Amino acid sequence: MKQIGQEHFYNIGVSYKKADAEMRGKFSVSKKNQTALLNAAIEKGITSIFIISTCNRTEIFGFAPRPCLLIELLCEFSEGTANEFNTICNIHKDHDAISHLFRIGTGLESQILGDYEIVGQLRHSFKLAKKLKTTDAYIERLVNSVLQASKRVKNDTKLSSGTTSVSYAAVQYIIKNLPDYNSKNILVFGLGKMGKHTCKNLAEYTGNKQVCLVNRTEEKAIDFIKDHASIRKSVIENLKEEVANADVLIVSTGSETPTITKEHLSDSKEILILDLSMPANVAKEVTDYRGVSLVNVDELSKITDETLAVREQEIPFAEAIIDIHRAEFNEWLNHRRFTPAIAALKESLEIIKKDEINFQKKKIRNFDESQAEILTARFIQKITTQFVKHLKNEQTSVSESIEVMQKVFQS
Repeated sequence: MKQIGQEHFYNIGVSYKKADAEMRGKFSVSKKNQTALLNAAIEKGITSIFIISTCNRTEIFGFAPRPCLLIELLCEFSEGTANEFNTICNIHKDHDAISHLFRIGTGLESQILGDYEIVGQLRHSFKLAKKLKTTDAYIERLVNSVLQASKRVKNDTKLSSGTTSVSYAAVQYIIKNLPDYNSKNILVFGLGKMGKHTCKNLAEYTGNKQVCLVNRTEEKAIDFIKDHASIRKSVIENLKEEVANADVLIVSTGSETPTITKEHLSDSKEILILDLSMPANVAKEVTDYRGVSLVNVDELSKITDETLAVREQEIPFAEAIIDIHRAEFNEWLNHRRFTPAIAALKESLEIIKKDEINFQKKKIRNFDESQAEILTARFIQKITTQFVKHLKNEQTSVSESIEVMQKVFQS
């Protein structure tokens, strides 16, 4: 592992595997706070770090002497506490952290197996960290290796075959639970990536012509419906009126606080609300009204079909691709950490060689310096080659071996 003093490469985070939607919402980190977190990391002396925060997980990867430093950052810039984190956390170190990132980046750890949204989110997270100068050669090489593996998994396996995502699951939920779904008034609130995919899936998988779109930035909605003529656009000022007219409300606003509250509804209103946001953008109190049914991302992610069965069969092929790219990264890593040690060893041996040749020139008449140069150069090459083999042995403690070498040749 790369080491800065006694630092290790850590991953700390929470995911759907141990944390429900409400708890994940507490540890969700907004775009603004992601920037603030990375800047705070620099102030704390953590110079290699990036963060991913999605509806399924919040993960921090970085170098630190102890994982608690990364945990403190997460708790500082989210609503979660250290005690809550300890009950639902994942902590990975060095090779395990590397493996975890490969699995995340290829969709193996997605709540819906093979969901490819994570790739774009990983790219965005890395770009932000690079812009703020919180990445180094190690993290850049690792993320690039993960993205290469992800591309191969996408192209060479069926792990992401078919259409299965939270936005797809939302539409399938409507189809399975509302027999007359094509005659229902459907309101989509929020036009981020999830909202766009939901609208497209409604158009592809239903015959409903009564879909209304509301977005805070009206210009984005205007641009979107140019290519989706069957969707009606409304404005944020009419949100309450549109909710009153809707049979189904799909919320994907990506806000830090609820954008749909009891004030938008009435006790006499029957409505199905699907909340695709993280943290939740629909206040839990809306279910105080008897006619309101609220479904969150965890419930939607339970929807399975034959597509997932096909994907599960592809897991071994995806893992084989990961193994190849992880081995390539480890080879690069080994070369990178060995190079300074080997260079130092060669330099020490060259000094010994030079001193010895000078000594022998004075001691031996007609001393053949050129032959001595050839012979000693071969000795040095053989010694360094053997040392490299020793360092590459899995049972070798690289840091201890280098420490011994430095003591021997610097004494």
